[in-house]
Order: sequence, then structure tokens, then C-alpha cells
Amino acid sequence: MSKVVLVLAALGIAAMLPVVPNLHAQSGKNAFDAPLPSQILTSKRVFISNAGGIFDTNMVSGEPRRDYNQFYAAIKSWGRYELVGSPAEADLILQISLTSIPRQMGSEMVPFPTFKLGLLDPKTNVTLWALDVFLVDRPGFSMILKKNRDKAFDEAVAKLVDDLKALTAEPANPAK
Repeated sequence: MSKVVLVLAALGIAAMLPVVPNLHAQSGKNAFDAPLPSQILTSKRVFISNAGGIFDTNMVSGEPRRDYNQFYAAIKSWGRYELVGSPAEADLILQISLTSIPRQMGSEMVPFPTFKLGLLDPKTNVTLWALDVFLVDRPGFSMILKKNRDKAFDEAVAKLVDDLKALTAEPANPAK
């Protein structure tokens, strides 16, 4: 009896295999992906919030608002959003911070500077999505020289914006 059940199960799976690629082709992405909150895809007006963090002027050049200023300039030059002066005017809040996430390095946990970007609903302050980018995520990249740390900082801000662009480029797929 158990052999019959196994054969039927195998036939059932085999019969479904041709359907899975068709589901993927119809949606343009994995048919089993959960939809993004629609607000992320439809927002036109954003408020950029500086949640602060661990900016260290000994670590990188510039002043303590360098992360906010660079991120703000990158979002403005992208041109996708209208930047507004208060959360009440916004469809979405982009909240940037520079924090530290521990990572295993040999036998020790070492704090790694990390950019965090929260996408928040301005009405409820609920985080709809979050993106993290490590300041340095390349093996063998030397952080000894300040110019290298500055380069890593610039690259991390650019990657954060690129990750946001990739996220918001997803086609709207309303939940059914």
C-alpha cells in the first residue's frame, strides 16, 4: 500500500512541475513571494529622517550629518520622489541611521558600522521595510587609511540608494 501512495505522490508532483514556471512567467517574479506593502511602490512624496547613530569624525571625514546629507542628496538627484519638509506632508518616511551590527571575525564578535534605512508609514510610524548595508563588506578591503574609509562610506550610501531603487522598481502586484 505504501508503494502505491509514493507512486501517486510522485505522479502528483510531476504533474505540477510544468505549472510552476508558468506561474513565475505570469507574475514576473517568484509566484510564492509575498507582495510588498503597496505604499513602498506608490509613494511620491517622502520625508527623510535622520535617526542618528554612531558617526565618528575620527573614522571618516566630514561632519556628523554626513550620512544624512549624502543620502538626502542622492535621493534628490534620483528624482523619483518629491522631498517634503515634514512627515505630515509625506506618503513615506525614509529614516536613515548609522549603527553597529556585530559580526563574527575569527573567535570574536566585532562591531561593523552599518547603514540602516527604515521605510516608515508617516501616519502610524510602522516600519514597512528595512534595508541594511555594511560600511565594509568586501574581503581584503583595508580600512587603515582614512581615504579608504571615506570611499567605503560613499560606496555604502550609494549601495543603500541602489537597494532602495531595486526595491521600488518591483511591479505593483495588488494582493487578491
